[in-house]
Amino acid sequence: MIMQLQPNIIFIVEIIGTIAFASSGAMVAVRKRLDLFGIIVLGVITAVGGGMLRDLMIGNIPPNMFRNPVYVLAAFLTVLVLFLLSRCWPFRLGSRYIEGYEKIMNILDAIGLGAFTVIGIDTGVEAGYGDYHFLIIFLGVITGIGGGILRDIMAGETPYVLKKHIYACASIAGACLYVVLLQVTRSDSAMIGSALLVVAIRILASHFRWDLPGIDMD
Repeated sequence: MIMQLQPNIIFIVEIIGTIAFASSGAMVAVRKRLDLFGIIVLGVITAVGGGMLRDLMIGNIPPNMFRNPVYVLAAFLTVLVLFLLSRCWPFRLGSRYIEGYEKIMNILDAIGLGAFTVIGIDTGVEAGYGDYHFLIIFLGVITGIGGGILRDIMAGETPYVLKKHIYACASIAGACLYVVLLQVTRSDSAMIGSALLVVAIRILASHFRWDLPGIDMD
């Protein structure tokens, strides 16, 4: 029963992450005043772009988003719902509700980042690259943050992961922990522990507004 439940749990977590990532992409598009097509493109690419980049890197052609489009469909429906809400009830996305919405999205986004990071590593291991630790860490990180980078580039902005709230670093920390744990424990335990670390770092960084130091040129 446990072995049957595990794929279902992973699938649910992936869908949660897909919804959160698609929502963030759609909101960026709305702020940029893009039309419906632009909102859909940014929402979908944010949700599945990281997995697409991962698959291209390891020669998994065509990428999973085309062979199993359930995540593309989930992202599309999420964007469509947000678009309809913003058109029919624009006050729902106003200042009165945006704080609660962002808190919920931050939690879901953290869950998605943790899930996509460890799934990216797991995909690399299953493809036969388990001994190439740097590669599978990179695969995990690019799966987690790649969609957001593509979103920001397409929106003409500096990628969020390069400037705000220890986003990529959370993914890197979880990916490194996963690789270490794989040497001493079962993959299931390593996956859960590493994903929880990513989620914890992201939520704490968002709540306390942790940022890495930069250089002030003013």
